[in-house]
Amino acid sequence: MFYVPRDECFSEVKQLTFSAKTVYSVFHAVVPALQTAIVDKDLGFPYFTAIDQLFNEGVDLPPQEGNNLWREILPRLLKAISDSDNALRFEIPETMERDKFFWFRDEEFARQTLSGINPYALQLVTEWPLKSKLDPAIYGPPESVITKEMVEQQIRGFCSLEEALEQKKLFVLDYHDLLLPYVKKVRQLPGTTLYGSRTIFFLNPDETLRPLAIELTRPPMDGKPQWKEAYRPSWHSSGVWLWRLAKAHVLAHDSGYHQLISHWLRTHCCTEPYIIATNRQLSEMHPIYRLLHPHFRYTMEINALARAYLINADGIIETSFSPGKYSMEICSVAYDLLWRFDHEALPADLISRYLESAFPDIFENFTAINLLTNFFITRGMAVEDPDAPHGLRLTIKDYPFASDGLVLWDILKEWVSDYVNHYYPEASLVESDEELQAWWTEIRTVGHGDKKDEPWWPVLKTPQDLIQIVTTITWVTSGHHASVNFGQYTYAGYFPSRPTIARKNMPTEEATERDWEFFMNKPEVLLLLCFPSQIQATTVMAILDVLSNHSPDEEYLGEKSELAWAKDPVIQAAFEKFNGRLMELEGIIDERNANKNLRNRNGAGIVPYEFLKPFSEPGVTGKGVPYSISI
Repeated sequence: MFYVPRDECFSEVKQLTFSAKTVYSVFHAVVPALQTAIVDKDLGFPYFTAIDQLFNEGVDLPPQEGNNLWREILPRLLKAISDSDNALRFEIPETMERDKFFWFRDEEFARQTLSGINPYALQLVTEWPLKSKLDPAIYGPPESVITKEMVEQQIRGFCSLEEALEQKKLFVLDYHDLLLPYVKKVRQLPGTTLYGSRTIFFLNPDETLRPLAIELTRPPMDGKPQWKEAYRPSWHSSGVWLWRLAKAHVLAHDSGYHQLISHWLRTHCCTEPYIIATNRQLSEMHPIYRLLHPHFRYTMEINALARAYLINADGIIETSFSPGKYSMEICSVAYDLLWRFDHEALPADLISRYLESAFPDIFENFTAINLLTNFFITRGMAVEDPDAPHGLRLTIKDYPFASDGLVLWDILKEWVSDYVNHYYPEASLVESDEELQAWWTEIRTVGHGDKKDEPWWPVLKTPQDLIQIVTTITWVTSGHHASVNFGQYTYAGYFPSRPTIARKNMPTEEATERDWEFFMNKPEVLLLLCFPSQIQATTVMAILDVLSNHSPDEEYLGEKSELAWAKDPVIQAAFEKFNGRLMELEGIIDERNANKNLRNRNGAGIVPYEFLKPFSEPGVTGKGVPYSISI
């Protein structure tokens, strides 16, 4: 049971919409393929047309009486289902509706790192060869098996490896060091497997990315030495299917990172200390309380529901994602290694994330980890440039999330600046505001107490300090969350596009003759066996449908003015300017999506990038930026 203060609970409209839609969708999930799938939770899809049937023919509800599985999944919301609805169908995701085979293409695999629901993970390659920072005595040789020759074979005719590095044309999706310490533990769980992974991409002249190689690594375990192999796009049938299987593993890693870190950790979880400190330290009349209050609407309530049904022990995340019961532990390790408040600001995030030293003592409770010091992650997706728009020059010019996000960041910062400068025209007013100082102290030393002594925490002495802090918080609750949340059903509703779990090892990993023969004779079946089971896939599809939904009472950025603001002509004028600039952003995004030269957001069968369009109608729309983390 999770207590939520009454003033943090859903409104009646929100409660009705959320509850009814949740139950409706979850009843999709508990009936993946008639009663057979409920009997056998490990049963996969026998062929791809069986997946299509989820959208075309639907599934029949078996009798409810005597079946407790549904009550175990979402007991609180059971009563809203209609007994008369026996045939249930999933809505066709927009990606699949535009291009049924979108998920098969390497170009789409790469494009989604810039335009999909996890645009926070791609990094610039700055050093070669790629090398792990994990302890080689425990995890084996640190050098990557992706060689210079492999890369140059893929990019011949463009440039050499050295030229690609110098021209900032190589990028990596790197889940190697984060996941490798968990491979042995995860493989002891039934029905799942894990690797450490790296995926290398090349930036084409038209600003699109091309995947060059995937490296999968297993550490030494069970008396066996480290195993690692690199897979590349191929024209030969065996190579083609090995590449598809390797992509399925990487996509499962990316899905887990997205849900656990980019989404849950960096938005839902890390916002709670801001909410609690705001309510504890700032009076309701305080100008910063009034500024932040819309950005915290419903977050505590939705987080309580997440803890009850999604991230709980044996909940949907643990039963449907590759790390299984270690999901929250990986999330905690990522918080220790990667999270820092100053880099939650979008410009800083695009430039880099850096932890000066990862001392072993922070991992006392995480015995799977043994990292060397100087754990370093640089994104390198932008550099400071005073002559460029927003003061940043993007490494990839056609980076839809960053391009639109920086416009929204500037709009938020301008609104916050106008507001803060009105109430704090002098620096001394910030320093002397006891409520404000207590608020920031609680966030740093209590809310994020594990990091209270970190040197990167911003000081709060001037209006500019306050503007940066508040803009960062409002960005996290609005733009950041919208970019990783409301497109989930669009891109992952057809689960082969983003499987949440990989259930089979690669057939090249010490495969028996029988395993290899099975791969050679039935590679498609092996891919389907690697994908989530029917119950896993449909459960996640149903939840993503719910989480991608805008409630009819959603409050979007710039739509609702606080009553106190209307009484102050300066603040009211600033708010109207804020609203006007958000409307301009709608037009900017439409114009960019219509630009045929921006191939990461325009093309045959491609879903336009609209996650950061400020406004939306109710439902699953793939657009709309609410003030708060409300779902």
